[in-house]
Amino acid sequence: MPLPPLLAPLLREAFTVHDRLHLLDPAAFELIAPRVRGIAASGESKVGAELMDRLPALEIISVMGVGYDGIDVAAAKARGVVVTHTPDVLNDDVADLALGLMLAASRRLVAADRHVREGLWPAQGPMPLARKLSGARLGILGMGRIGQAIARRALAFDMTVAYHTRTPKPEVPYPHVASAVELARQCDVLCVITPGGAATKHLVNAEVMNALGPQGLLVNVARGSVVDEAALIEALEQGRLGAAALDVFEQEPQVPERLRALPQVTLSPHIGSATTATRQAMAGLAVDNLKAKASGQAVVTAVPEYKRVIQN
Repeated sequence: MPLPPLLAPLLREAFTVHDRLHLLDPAAFELIAPRVRGIAASGESKVGAELMDRLPALEIISVMGVGYDGIDVAAAKARGVVVTHTPDVLNDDVADLALGLMLAASRRLVAADRHVREGLWPAQGPMPLARKLSGARLGILGMGRIGQAIARRALAFDMTVAYHTRTPKPEVPYPHVASAVELARQCDVLCVITPGGAATKHLVNAEVMNALGPQGLLVNVARGSVVDEAALIEALEQGRLGAAALDVFEQEPQVPERLRALPQVTLSPHIGSATTATRQAMAGLAVDNLKAKASGQAVVTAVPEYKRVIQN
């Protein structure tokens, strides 16, 4: 995919940029490959061992995004290549969207907008009653920085909060639940904000959805891979799950027709961090990581797999 609009000018100001040359002109790419020292990637980019093998001088992969499951971090570490991302600067936007999706799904705001725009209000009368969000039980699957930001916002709605992670976080003042299934069983709204990748693939499966139940709401602002989309569609169609609000999908931007057809589903096109201010901050941090590595300084935000900051 093309360089993000806010990232491209910052990169070109500081570096010589070969935008997707390996895809657009493989012959030209082979000529410059031995001199490439860095890769600028987005959260959706795929950078595997094969591409790294073609770049013997590679030193850094800088991801503009908090997620980096498309990067083969193990292969990068084996080659001494540092991988960086842009955490923290997008926490507020993603947390805001998570609460927005909860409200939109609970109060059926998309359907309500359509009810007015399509003239259904005078023709059919009031809409059916919706569900109340305030006071609901919220389960958060994942409790990193964004999960904690979601929890703080939920408290303002008088929601109770519990969470599941592989290991409890002593610094977090909410109850830890031992499994995703048990968390789903204890909550009205289950919000997914775990990292993507093989370790969490289909963590939210049919068993979790059944535990959440026919009145439950599933919200996903993490990665599409964390939710078994086929199982989700079946659970919604069969009424075993009440509703879903999704910002991410397994094969985005392709979203199954069966999912799009369900009236109890609220959809957004992966816009968790999509505000101008946040994307500017993300682009700046991604470039700062590249500049630091190029100048022999410590990178700003290496991914957690690196136990220490890697320097030249």
